[in-house]
Amino acid sequence: MAVLRPRRSDEIDPFSDLLFNTLLFIVTVTWPDMNPNDIDTWVQDPGRNLVWFRQREGGMMHLDRDDRGLANDTLVVNGQQIVNPLNQEVVTVRGFSPGEYTVNVFYYESKNGEPVPVNVSVVKVNPRAEVVFYGTVNVARKGDEVTAVRFTVNRDGKVEAVNTLAKTLVERI
Repeated sequence: MAVLRPRRSDEIDPFSDLLFNTLLFIVTVTWPDMNPNDIDTWVQDPGRNLVWFRQREGGMMHLDRDDRGLANDTLVVNGQQIVNPLNQEVVTVRGFSPGEYTVNVFYYESKNGEPVPVNVSVVKVNPRAEVVFYGTVNVARKGDEVTAVRFTVNRDGKVEAVNTLAKTLVERI
């Protein structure tokens, strides 16, 4: 029979250790707060798996939230309506395959017909936080797709190359 003992505060929880050892990249896409337009994130891994709002999981990637601009940004807290102004989508990569990853943004729906500046960051979080890419791309109109970044990961999990060469990912929806 196993004997359970309380865990010391300095001990590492095996579940947390496993979670953080498998989380390798966080891709964050943001656009101005309170902007009504719907910007979508598309990410492709070396195995040609895609994640986007209609395919939230692919390979070892997961789209954590599909943000639709101001749509669905109203919450009721203690009986009062509150608007969440943040426009953000996050893709997590919980393992890796050697090869090229591509991160694109797509102007899915326009509520005001205006161009949208979109910030994109890719952070490698294991074994320590390292910014792989941070930049801003502009999407001019509904239906536009822009490659924010492409990066190559070697067999050891190190990022070897980063570029912004255009590559189409969006399947015409």
